[in-house]
Amino acid sequence: MTSSTAPSRLRTLDMAYIALFAVLMAVCAWITVPLPKPLVQFTMQTFGMFIALITLGGRRGLYTMVVYLLLGAVGVPVFSGFRGGLGVLLDTTGGYIIGFVAAALVYWLLTAKLGDSLPMKAAACVLGLAVCYAFGTAWFLVVYARTTGPIGVTTALGWCVFPYIAPDLLKLALALLLSRRVEKFLK
Repeated sequence: MTSSTAPSRLRTLDMAYIALFAVLMAVCAWITVPLPKPLVQFTMQTFGMFIALITLGGRRGLYTMVVYLLLGAVGVPVFSGFRGGLGVLLDTTGGYIIGFVAAALVYWLLTAKLGDSLPMKAAACVLGLAVCYAFGTAWFLVVYARTTGPIGVTTALGWCVFPYIAPDLLKLALALLLSRRVEKFLK
């Protein structure tokens, strides 16, 4: 069967794109943008997620997030700081990495049901990011409470979410701009 008669099957080209964007996710995770104090440093990891979802679409974007997560889980140093392994995922910030899969699911669901216009892609990314933040913060609260002691939700949001909202929205804007150029080359 050809890809046009069996859209649920992945073609070799799809798998190559998924692998390419999983590698792009890793490279983006390794890029740290240093900022002067009191601002926090951040990586380009969420940019990698946004560009993968916007360029590849929900289904292939979801597969990209799963491949990236599995590579890291088995120890390939694809996470920030050239880290990998289950220990990273089980640590306090591992929920945000796992949240990329949840964000991709939200993106896929919304764009599949409501269309893939540019405003819808942007809205789906923002909602997916919110789900990623929620999942990661819940994970952070549980792991932090077990290892250090309980803290409030507001404190966790102040440490793990609020400082990253503006940079993540800028990364989304950049991904939206670049994806329009990249999509021309992907079929």
